[in-house]
Amino acid sequence: MEEYILIFRHEDGKKIASPEQMEIWMKQTMDWIGGIAAQNKFISGNGLYFDDAKVVGHNKVVTNGPFGEIKETIAGFIMVRAASADEAAEFAKGSPILQGAGNTIEVRKIAKNDGVH
Repeated sequence: MEEYILIFRHEDGKKIASPEQMEIWMKQTMDWIGGIAAQNKFISGNGLYFDDAKVVGHNKVVTNGPFGEIKETIAGFIMVRAASADEAAEFAKGSPILQGAGNTIEVRKIAKNDGVH
């Protein structure tokens, strides 16, 4: 079993949902994660705030972030155990985040200290 990270990308992080809609999405998300956890394949995860963020460049210049020049923002992530990227992508397909037009989930295998990349 390998470990994968599912990175949640919102097409427009400036859109603000109502408190009622946020409550609905949070319940859907907790139910979705609960389904993965019931299979003993959930590792951990967290959401990310859009405010109070910085981007540090290669020359140590710090700017306000996240990535003001692009539309999409990273909203959070979960880590799962899966036999393959295909299985991890199947988990991703059930995420309520995909209800938002343009939202995506990036699935990446987590590199371990095994010398293989």
